[in-house]
Amino acid sequence: MGRRILNDALRTIVNAEKRGFASAELKPVSNVIANFLQIMKYRGYIKDFQVHDPHRVGKISVQLLGRVNDCRALTYRQDIKAAAIEHYKTRTLPTRQWGYVVITTPNGVLDHEEAQRQNVGGQVIGYFY
Repeated sequence: MGRRILNDALRTIVNAEKRGFASAELKPVSNVIANFLQIMKYRGYIKDFQVHDPHRVGKISVQLLGRVNDCRALTYRQDIKAAAIEHYKTRTLPTRQWGYVVITTPNGVLDHEEAQRQNVGGQVIGYFY
């Protein structure tokens, strides 16, 4: 169930975007979901999010901008080296203009551009565009 939590949360965001909702509510809460949403917020794909009662089951309220076309979590966490990030990105994302691959590294959860800048590899946990 642990890896499906992120996948369920991201699919909720995509479904809310497709239906034209202004916000989405994600349950349960996880640190990985919060870090993933922080990257999406930094890159301008969501407006804001708030974590309510993180020590229990809790929920996350996400304000949407309408920019998310698709976001997915990989249920199998694939190891990737720093040198192979660019190849993986071109294989996974639809175009070079937009989209980000999210990687969990020893330096924290980063997108592919920041991981390349810091020259670290890790495990791919998902992507969005």
